[in-house]
Amino acid sequence: MSSGDDRHRRPPPRELQHRRLTHRFVPIIPDRLEPGVLYLALDYGTATHTCCCGCGEEVVTPLTPTDWRITYDGETISLSPSVGNWNAACRSHYIVERGRVIPCGDWSDERIAAERQRDCGTKARYYSELAQGPVEADDGRAPIPSQQEIGRPERLTPLTRWREIARRLFTHSRQ
Repeated sequence: MSSGDDRHRRPPPRELQHRRLTHRFVPIIPDRLEPGVLYLALDYGTATHTCCCGCGEEVVTPLTPTDWRITYDGETISLSPSVGNWNAACRSHYIVERGRVIPCGDWSDERIAAERQRDCGTKARYYSELAQGPVEADDGRAPIPSQQEIGRPERLTPLTRWREIARRLFTHSRQ
């Protein structure tokens, strides 16, 4: 018979089956994902792959100033921050650095909740500032345009449309 504490224990994260990800720049994410491939649809600000543990879960990482970033060195892709599949049964956690998949440790439920709360605050601040006018990027890049500078929605790229929708949601939720 097991103790009451066993009901709250999670199985450890699965061992990673894919230790490398090749990348493919694509106009749209395909319906069928090939394991071991990181698909990058830059017009949609999205990187997608199947989980590196081999469970088959689709992992979508939005490429935005408040989510993930990619670095392309001409040969390989790095994706940061780490990928934590906390809602999947496998609970895989890894970093993609220069095409290599590096396993990371499991996080407690408390740490995951704290990171989600921090992430929500970061998004709220970013989109609130975006709504108020040009914002200097953290890394010295050109300022992010205000809504007035962006123009009419029908002339926006899919990524800019997504940013506008997110800005409106965060602005509306704070009122």
